[in-house]
Amino acid sequence: MSKNLLKSTSIVSAMTFLSRILGLIRDVVLADFVGAGLYADVFLLAQKIPNFFRRLFAEGAFSQAFVPVLNQTMVEQGNEGVRQLINKVAGTLGLILLTITVFGVLGSTGIASLFGMGFIGDPEKFNLLSLMIKITLPYLMFISLTAFLGAVLNSYGKFAVPAITPIFLNLSFIFSVIFVAPLLDLPVMALPWAVFVAGVIQFGFQLPFLRKMGLLSKPFGMWKEWAWKDSQVQRILKLLTPALFGVSVVQINLLIDSIIATHLETGSISWLYYSDRLLEFPLGIFGIAIATVVLPSLSRKHAQDSPKAFSDMLDWAMKLVLLIGLPAAIALILLAEPLMLTLFQRGAFHLSDASRAAMSLAAYAIGLNFFMLIKVLAPGYYARQDTKTPVKIGLICVGINLAFNLLLYKPLGHVGLALATSLSAAVNALLLYRGLAKQGVYQNHHHWLKWSLQVLAALTLLVVVILGLSPEILDWQQMQFSNRLLWLMILVVAGVFCYVSGLLITGVRFKDLLHRE
Repeated sequence: MSKNLLKSTSIVSAMTFLSRILGLIRDVVLADFVGAGLYADVFLLAQKIPNFFRRLFAEGAFSQAFVPVLNQTMVEQGNEGVRQLINKVAGTLGLILLTITVFGVLGSTGIASLFGMGFIGDPEKFNLLSLMIKITLPYLMFISLTAFLGAVLNSYGKFAVPAITPIFLNLSFIFSVIFVAPLLDLPVMALPWAVFVAGVIQFGFQLPFLRKMGLLSKPFGMWKEWAWKDSQVQRILKLLTPALFGVSVVQINLLIDSIIATHLETGSISWLYYSDRLLEFPLGIFGIAIATVVLPSLSRKHAQDSPKAFSDMLDWAMKLVLLIGLPAAIALILLAEPLMLTLFQRGAFHLSDASRAAMSLAAYAIGLNFFMLIKVLAPGYYARQDTKTPVKIGLICVGINLAFNLLLYKPLGHVGLALATSLSAAVNALLLYRGLAKQGVYQNHHHWLKWSLQVLAALTLLVVVILGLSPEILDWQQMQFSNRLLWLMILVVAGVFCYVSGLLITGVRFKDLLHRE
C-alpha cells in the first residue's frame, strides 16, 4: 500500500481519535448527569433518530454514491465542473433535507409513536420524547449537508477537516451540561439543544475551506440551485437510494435495537448506548478511517480499469482492519465491566448500570470485526457503482437481525438485542465478502493462512496476559477511580506490548503495510 494512503489513513485516524476522546469525555459527563434512568432513555432515543441519519450520511451511503461521480467529474471536467456539480447537488439536497426536517418537526408526535412504541403508555416519557425530537431533528439536515461538504474535501485529499468536525458535537454537549443545564427548570433539556447547536456549528465550520479551495465562490449562492432533473444529480440519486439502505444495515439494526428496547425495563436504551459508545472507539478510529481513505482510491482504480490494484487494495484494507480489530474485540470482551466501572460509574450511573452495560458491550464486541469489515467491503461494490448486490444483502441482514431480536430480547433482555446485531453483522460481512470473491473483484492470493496463524499466536499471548494480570471483578468494584484507571493502563500497555511482540516474533512486519508483495 502506498505511503500516501497510509499517511492519509493516519491523519483521519488521529483526528477521529481526538474526536473520540472528547466523545468519551462527553459520555462520562452524560453518565454522571443523567445516568441510565428515565431521562437518559428518552434523550438517547430522541437523539438516536437524527444520529442515525448522521451515521448513514456521514459514514456511509451518501459518500458511496457521491464520491465516484465527483471523482469522474474531477478527472473529466476539472475544478469548474466540480464547482457546478457542487452547486447542483447542494441546491437539490438542501431543499430535500429542509422539507424532510419541516415535516419531521411538525409530525414529531407520529415519529415518537413509531420509534418510541414502548413509551406510548407512559405520558411522561412519550411527551418528553416528542418535545426532544422537535429540537434534535434539524440536526439531520445540518449534518447531512456537512457530510456532503466533507465528501468533497476528502476527494481533494483534505481528510483532516471532515475528521475533526465531529469534535464540535462533543464540545457542545460538555458545555451544555456544565453551563446551561443548571439554568433550566428541567436540566435535561440542555441536551437536545446541544445537538441542535452542534449541527449549525459543524456545517458552518467546513464552508470556509471549500471557499479557500475555489469551490465555493459565494458562501450561500450554491444552495439556490434546484437541479433535480440534471443527469449527474439523477445518477447520484440513483446510486444513493439503494446505498442508503445497503451500506447502513448496521445502523438500521442498532435503531431497531433501540425501538425494541423501549419495551424493556427502564435503563435498557442507556445500557445499549454506553456499550455502543465504547464499541465506537475502534470502529470509528480505524474502521471508518480506513474506509474513508480507501473509497476514493477504489473509485479511481475502477475508473482506470485496474482490477488487480483494486483487489490488492481491498486485501490491504481487510488485513489492516483485522490486525487492529481482533485484539480490540478481545480486550473489550475480557475487560467489559472494568471499562464500564472505570469510565462511567459515578454520579447517577450506578454499579448495577455498569454491570448491565458491560454485558451488552461484550455482546456487541463479538461483532466488532464484522462491523469494521462491512465498512471496507461495501466500498468494493459502490466504487464500481454496483448498488443492487449490497441492497439484496442488506435486506437479508435486516430480516435476520429482526428475527434474532424477537428470538433473544425476551430471554436475554438488552443483551439479546446487542447479540442479535452482532450476528446480523457477521452474516452481512460474510455475504459481502462472498459476493466480491464470486464476482472475481477480490482474489485471495496474499498468504492469508500464514498471516492468520501469526495473528492467532499473538492474540493467544494477549489473552493470557490480560487474564493473568486482571484483578477479580469484586476487586474492580471496590477500587477507587485512580486505582481502576491505573490497572486499566497497566493492562492496556501490557496487552499492546505482548500483542505487538507476538506479531514481530511470528514474522509479521509492519513495513509490509506500506506495500504489497
